[in-house]
Amino acid sequence: MSGLVEVTLPNAPTTGAPYSKAIIANGQVFCSGQIGLDPATNQISTGGIQEQTKLCLLSMKQILEAAGSSMDKVVKTTVFLSDISEWPAMNEEYAKHFSKPAPARSAFQVAALPFGAKVEVECIALA
Repeated sequence: MSGLVEVTLPNAPTTGAPYSKAIIANGQVFCSGQIGLDPATNQISTGGIQEQTKLCLLSMKQILEAAGSSMDKVVKTTVFLSDISEWPAMNEEYAKHFSKPAPARSAFQVAALPFGAKVEVECIALA
């Protein structure tokens, strides 16, 4: 995997699964999907969709900053929801984390998410 750089955050919450938090390649940061892990407990937040969305995006922000990027450099996100009816509440929190122009985005319902999460967000950003 020459030319690829793994982004690590030694103190970040982790699921223990075998994947990189993010990979930098060709001037882009490919950030793995983040779920609403509570950094104090390393467990999925028991809060609602807005709290979990906030935690997803705060984790993403930390990962991007560790990669030398930022939320302002995100060009594409994908949002996975366990219940599409929670899209409006997720969207309300999501909007607080991106300035205009907002990144391109896809959002859809999936059958299930790890650890019973309500939302997972992944992104591609410029390095």
